Amino acid sequence: MSSHVLTAVAWPYANGPRHIGHVSGIGVPSDVFSRYQRMAGNRVLMVSGSDEHGTPITVQADKEGLTPQQTVDKYHRIISEDLRGLGVTYDLYTRTTTGNHAQVVQEIFKALYRNGYVIPKTTTGAISPSTGRTLPDRYVEGTCPICGYDGARGDQCDNCGNQLDAAELINPRSRINGEVPKFVETEHLFLDLPAFTETLGKWLSTKTGWRPNVLNFTKNLVDDMRPRPITRDLDWGVTIPLDGWRDQPLKRFYVWFDAVIGYFSASVEWARRSGDPDAWKAWWNDPDAEVVHFMGKDNITFHAQIWPALLLGHNGQGDRGGEPGPYGLLNLPTEIASSEFLTMSGSKFSTSRGTVIYLHDFLREFGPDSLRYFISAAGPETQDVDFTWDEFVRRVNFELNNEWGNLVNRSISMAYKNNGAIPAAPRPTAADEELLALSRAAFDTVGGHLQRSRFRAAITEAMRVVGAANKYLSEQEPWKLKDDPERRDTVLHTALQVVQDANTLLTPFLPHAAQKVHEALGGTGIWAAQPELLDVPDLDIPGRINPILTGDYTREQARWVSTPIQVGRPLQKPTPIFSKLPPELGETGPEWAPIER
Repeated sequence: MSSHVLTAVAWPYANGPRHIGHVSGIGVPSDVFSRYQRMAGNRVLMVSGSDEHGTPITVQADKEGLTPQQTVDKYHRIISEDLRGLGVTYDLYTRTTTGNHAQVVQEIFKALYRNGYVIPKTTTGAISPSTGRTLPDRYVEGTCPICGYDGARGDQCDNCGNQLDAAELINPRSRINGEVPKFVETEHLFLDLPAFTETLGKWLSTKTGWRPNVLNFTKNLVDDMRPRPITRDLDWGVTIPLDGWRDQPLKRFYVWFDAVIGYFSASVEWARRSGDPDAWKAWWNDPDAEVVHFMGKDNITFHAQIWPALLLGHNGQGDRGGEPGPYGLLNLPTEIASSEFLTMSGSKFSTSRGTVIYLHDFLREFGPDSLRYFISAAGPETQDVDFTWDEFVRRVNFELNNEWGNLVNRSISMAYKNNGAIPAAPRPTAADEELLALSRAAFDTVGGHLQRSRFRAAITEAMRVVGAANKYLSEQEPWKLKDDPERRDTVLHTALQVVQDANTLLTPFLPHAAQKVHEALGGTGIWAAQPELLDVPDLDIPGRINPILTGDYTREQARWVSTPIQVGRPLQKPTPIFSKLPPELGETGPEWAPIER
């Protein structure tokens, strides 16, 4: 019986194109995981979307002379197209400006409010003296009063992890224009986080298998939780469904509050579009379902602390108890797969600082699988990793080309030249059986790593099979066996079987290349499905058209098992699977590569 696995992927912000640092933490790891789970026979629901509310959108809209809606329409499509090009197999990639999302956010809020986990407070808000607009906490920067870090935001310090208030910062300044903000009193609604101290602590104590960076960071926060604002003075966002609040033109839900609820609202939208509005329940109400979140380390707080608190509050399971909300008992995260940062020249990728490689530029120049391979094999899974063109060129040329591409091409070329089809293996020896046993055993090893989101270990084991097969061919020298066709055919059959096995093992990482290898081995049909970008009507807003990423991943394709190759299947003369990169690229980068400025 298959298991239900929800892959919940952090929502990229729709105020500009995304860069390769973003997809190193969300796009590639989440898709590798989801593709493996589908191949293993599990029922996967992979959801995410563009985060489209909040001040960053209004700031970008002002820069471009657009409305906020025009801005998110522009960048949501760009982001969706890039994720499609990368091959990220979302069941639904949607957006937070849908009518469905607003309704779900409001229902979750009302459940929290009824259960007593939302409290009103008069607080101090930051105002821009030059524009009169409210500055959200994250747009106020200054020195942390706790650890002294100069660069703390008004909502939290990324250096020490403590929650802050913008008025507490030393030497506060606007991140938009550098001016000193004016602080005024304003009333807002707060999530009463201290009311989850006991239940959240008990829940976290059961997560002994989580990555240490996630668990340690979150446990340190639980002991000192404070109420967190869930509303803002802003005219761009989801409205607040309470008397005295719903009609105020400058009161909206804080962007973080509505964005984390997107994992659930996207699942509801997917179900509604599937024709079975209750289909989401198999992933959200069944306690045996697995819920895995993917994000960068700067989002750990929201996914391991605040989102679980919202779910507990909706469920009536916080320290104050309560009644389950309209969606029943919703599952909390099973796993938080948080990646570290992919840096460039030692700094985080940053559009504003000119340290950036945009995803669409990379895909246009090098294709998706070279990036997917680099992130899987050398990405920031457990520690920050500095991207260099030299390392990228080395990985592509010496690992993808010289190891994997070379094994595929020379194995199929020799079989095509000598047989025209996949030969039989009339005379196997111990050397053949040893290689085949290694290849078959790798399915359990690689699969075990992928189940636990250990992508670097998984791809290393898969490439170990590739290396063993190349060594086997070099030792057996089938090109010298013209006078012994039975032995030559046995060696080639063995090599082709391992090529097929290795292709299966590498399919989650290299789906585009895997389809080509499948076809080079004489296979037909879909081996590795790809997502589609569709324009669909909004389910609740008449006249609104939304681009979504989706796909049919239930049809016949690769399965996580060693399948015997079909003797006699015709082969075609192979063409190179990968292209070698010029060595000088490692020294200079491509012409479009930006420099820090």
